[in-house]
Amino acid sequence: MQCDDVLAFATAAAVPGVTDDDMLLAQALEAEGTKVVPAVWDDPAVEWTRFAAVVIRSCWDYHLKHEQFLAWVHRLDTLGVRVFNPPALVRWNSEKTYLRDLAARGVAVAPTRWVGQGEQVSLGDVMGERGWDAVVVKPAVSASAHETWRSGRTPAVGDEERFRRMTDRGRVLVQPFLDEVQQEGEWSLLFYGGAYSHAVIKRPREGDFRVQREHGGQSESRVASSEAIAAASTALHAATGIASRSMTSPASELLYARVDGCMVNGAFTLMELELIEPDLYLRAHPDAPARLAGALQVALGLAS
Repeated sequence: MQCDDVLAFATAAAVPGVTDDDMLLAQALEAEGTKVVPAVWDDPAVEWTRFAAVVIRSCWDYHLKHEQFLAWVHRLDTLGVRVFNPPALVRWNSEKTYLRDLAARGVAVAPTRWVGQGEQVSLGDVMGERGWDAVVVKPAVSASAHETWRSGRTPAVGDEERFRRMTDRGRVLVQPFLDEVQQEGEWSLLFYGGAYSHAVIKRPREGDFRVQREHGGQSESRVASSEAIAAASTALHAATGIASRSMTSPASELLYARVDGCMVNGAFTLMELELIEPDLYLRAHPDAPARLAGALQVALGLAS
């Protein structure tokens, strides 16, 4: 039997409870009478149909079990379980080829050389054809900078071997390394219920380029420019437009989004559009938990 006042926060076996940041959202929801229960997404014992909705949160291993994860999302959809974000958006956003879709819609995306699985090309060739002195390499299915690494002007033998192993396994992205990541940092603009909430800027630790906390990166609350907010909103609008073609629920049910990018020559350049399990930086703004809780209650028809 479904419990109309109980939500599941989908987690991973390695982080089975509600994270500290998500706890702020859980507390805001529970203050309004909605209970939150953590549930590991690939635990076969979970009865998902008993929840009013499932909010995908700390499923931080989904990229390691990609097909299984997508099958789970499809199963929830088939069972009629409300899922946030909507399954069509999750499927589309689970592989970084979404960046190619957004670029085709006119969104300013970091330049990318797509390397197909098994494509016979070296990393040095890719860098030479594009004129890139330093690059970042990442798999098309990845999260939290998993298997994301940097190579310099002349790729070492080890880099070429690593690149070949990656392309043997699947599609790979190669992008120019943006100095702005180390000089200024990477922006994250947070949207709840489609509305802009706040922003943080993330910086890598000394000697690294990865901005994630697990790699030593740090973040701080910052005021984003109107130009950056407009660019992020454009990217989000394009995303819902693309995914809505296969959505059984309206695009307005997009609950949360994190738009990551850098200011390059004064313009916001998209690095990632996170719609599955991002850190939502609820701790970075005092009103953020209530804003997201309100957006979720509206989506569930519990508030107007």
